[in-house]
Amino acid sequence: MSDDTLANTLQPGLPAVLVAQFLSALADNALLFVAIALVRTQHHPDEWVPLLQEFFVLAFVLLAPFAGPFADAQPKGRVMMLSNGLKLLGASAMLAGVHPLLAYGIVGAGAAAYSPAKYGILSELVTAEKLVKANSLMEGSTIVAILLGVGSGGWLADQSVPLGLWSVVCCYFVAMLANCLIPSLPAAHPGVRFRPWAMLVDFIHTTLLLVKDRDVSFSLACTSLFWGSGATLRLLLVAWVPLVLQISDTSTPAKLNAAVAVGIALGAGLASWWIKLETVNRSLLPGLLLGPVIMLLTQAQAIPETVVLLVVVGLCGGLFVVPLNALLQERGHETVGAGHAVAIQNLFENLAMLGMVGLYTLSIKLGMDAIEVGLGFGGLVLAGLLPIAVARLWRTA
Repeated sequence: MSDDTLANTLQPGLPAVLVAQFLSALADNALLFVAIALVRTQHHPDEWVPLLQEFFVLAFVLLAPFAGPFADAQPKGRVMMLSNGLKLLGASAMLAGVHPLLAYGIVGAGAAAYSPAKYGILSELVTAEKLVKANSLMEGSTIVAILLGVGSGGWLADQSVPLGLWSVVCCYFVAMLANCLIPSLPAAHPGVRFRPWAMLVDFIHTTLLLVKDRDVSFSLACTSLFWGSGATLRLLLVAWVPLVLQISDTSTPAKLNAAVAVGIALGAGLASWWIKLETVNRSLLPGLLLGPVIMLLTQAQAIPETVVLLVVVGLCGGLFVVPLNALLQERGHETVGAGHAVAIQNLFENLAMLGMVGLYTLSIKLGMDAIEVGLGFGGLVLAGLLPIAVARLWRTA
């Protein structure tokens, strides 16, 4: 992206959104590995590691009918600030000794409220032709945050769990301060009152309306598969590293997750100039490569080849998911509101995470090792995406 293009994309308010997202994502990713270290130091069963992810994701599912209306009913900068406050509360609760699964669920609730606002605000700040580039900037700042978050989180977890938790708390607090710099934009749907049953009925109606759009249903299916597989891969690495590489610390799986983030950053950058909304079908090819590369990854025997394969996984993922996010935001903004659309996207993606992480947990309980689980998991990703790709190409041919 040239300097002139970058300057034109950075509309007023977008830098503050990017900074707030960076700090919040940094804390999110550091907290996961600190929380994993915490449950290990408390000598909980191995199943507690995926259970952390399940409690986090469950908040997205339960709050899906309310997160979108909440994001669209008031300025999204304010929603982001309040959501980071809830994350701050959850991290502080974990530091204070509250049950780690419950505390991590509180952080998940903050993330569930945060997500529709952080993506929905992009379509309010930039025009449709700049939306893919704005998404690339958002994903780029997020990837840098992931790199620093997983690296620092893993290192801090090996040094001192309390120090790691204090660091996360500070990041969430500074993110709240950054949210204060986001200009107050008009609410997409002002005046909405909190009526749980009416919101649930409206959410079901809105979901049915949105999924009738072929572009939306295509995007939802693909992004759900991607993020479900991403959540499982993160946990798989935690089990795969000590089995294959004979390394039992927390920082090594964290660093390997950072390799995926590097690849996603590269993919997001390539997507910003190679794929537009009108050529979104190009994202299918890198998406179809995800499953085979994950299967190949399970056969790696050393860190260098593992890192290369993980970067390739991330590269394919970035090229796959960034244009699909932009497609969903644009169609959602034109129909039911971007906040509603992203909340519905969160529901489908997190249901996929619950299901795939649940299958992973069941596989571990049944005695399968990480290599066997990884092979099956890669095959599942390929088998899931192939019919989606065929149907899409058939409809748009």
